[in-house]
Amino acid sequence: MSLVELTITQFMKTLGSDAPAPGGGSASALSGVTGVSLLKMVCELTVGRKKYAEYEEEIQAVKEKAAVLQDKLLLAIDEDTESFNEVSAVFSMPKETDEDKKARAQAMQAALKSATKTPYKVMELLLDVLTLTNSAVGKSNTNASSDLGVAALQAKAALQGAWLNVLTNLSGIKDETFVNEYKTKGLDLYNKGCLLADDIFETIQKTF
Repeated sequence: MSLVELTITQFMKTLGSDAPAPGGGSASALSGVTGVSLLKMVCELTVGRKKYAEYEEEIQAVKEKAAVLQDKLLLAIDEDTESFNEVSAVFSMPKETDEDKKARAQAMQAALKSATKTPYKVMELLLDVLTLTNSAVGKSNTNASSDLGVAALQAKAALQGAWLNVLTNLSGIKDETFVNEYKTKGLDLYNKGCLLADDIFETIQKTF
C-alpha cells in the first residue's frame, strides 16, 4: 500500500489507527511536503506579475527547486514507513540458537541504521526547503506572505519530527562512531533549520 496514493481521509484514518506504521516519521515528511507545496504556491502567485518583475528569474528558480523537493518529500512519506517495517521484520526472525540470536542482533543493527538515515535525509531536504523559503521573503507576492510563513512553520515542525525519529533510532544502535556522526550532523541541521524558520516567521509577522 502506497501511502501517498491514499486520500487525505484514508491516510489520516490509517495514521490514527492501532497500526504501528505510518507514524511520526511519515507524518513529519507529510508536514514537509505541505510546507514546500505552500512555498511553490507562493512562487506560482508571484511569477509573471509586473510588480515582482525584478525578482522574476530568482522566484522562477525557487519554484523549480521547490517542485523537486516536493517530489522527494512525497517519496519520503512511504520510505519512512518502509524503514520502520524493516525494523519490525527483525522481530520475526528466529532466536532459538546462539547463531540465530547473533544474526538477529546484526539484522537489527543494520535495520536501525537504515531507519536513521531515512529521517536524516528528510532533515537535509527540509533545510533546503527553509533556505529556499527564506530566499523568497520580501521578493514574492505580499498577498501570500502568510502562506510563506506557514510554509516555514510546516517545514520546522517536519524538521523537529524527523530529528526525534533520528534520535529514537540512534538510541538502539551500538556503533558509537555511527551514533556520534549522526547526532552531530543531525543537531547541526536541526539548529540551522529551526533558527531559519524562526527568522522567517518573525520577519513575516512584522509585516502585518
